[in-house]
Amino acid sequence: MTTPTELVIFDCDGVLVDSERIAVRVQVEVGTELGWPLTADEVVEKFVGRSNVSIGELIDARLPGRSAVWQERFEQLHRDAVDAELVAVDGIHEALAAITLPTCVASSGSHEKMRHTLGHTGLHSHFEGRIFSAGEVAHGKPAPDLFLHAARRMGVDPSACVVVEDSKYGVQAARSAGMRSLGYAGGLTPAHWLEGPDTVVFDDMRKLPTLLMEI
Repeated sequence: MTTPTELVIFDCDGVLVDSERIAVRVQVEVGTELGWPLTADEVVEKFVGRSNVSIGELIDARLPGRSAVWQERFEQLHRDAVDAELVAVDGIHEALAAITLPTCVASSGSHEKMRHTLGHTGLHSHFEGRIFSAGEVAHGKPAPDLFLHAARRMGVDPSACVVVEDSKYGVQAARSAGMRSLGYAGGLTPAHWLEGPDTVVFDDMRKLPTLLMEI
């Protein structure tokens, strides 16, 4: 018998805020500037869903010692683009209004970044005090550390948690944590990257409240 859901853990980028398109475009731009030309598809495959530390390790492996410069340039361009373009993921406001279960956020992004993006889209107050960052744990996604940390802080057993994710690294982390997941394929990640054990793939956030009742 499936354990009843007691907590819904949301990723941030690509699940709550429609920021992945912006981030991918900026990563391509920064890579071109610094000497690692990447296509948008390559950025999605290599970077999306990973923590800043993990991305930095990939950058340093290709461009030794350049990850700090890369990250500084990315943050500058990303903040400007967010201020000009960022919106909430389509349907997420309606979904959150209909969800009665306890919720929290567990993201690879920093607290500063989430205050900016969630605040810009009117979502920060919905999760205030229940926002967790990969900076709080030893290993980011696809390691399970962040989701286990969020469950522990929220006082819920991992088996009673459902994670809402949009990246392959995120659903891998959920599985490693012993959690069920809902893989959102309405963004940049191909649906087949999200498929796997204990994961239901969907493409419309308005379906989320019903899926949470069914999972």
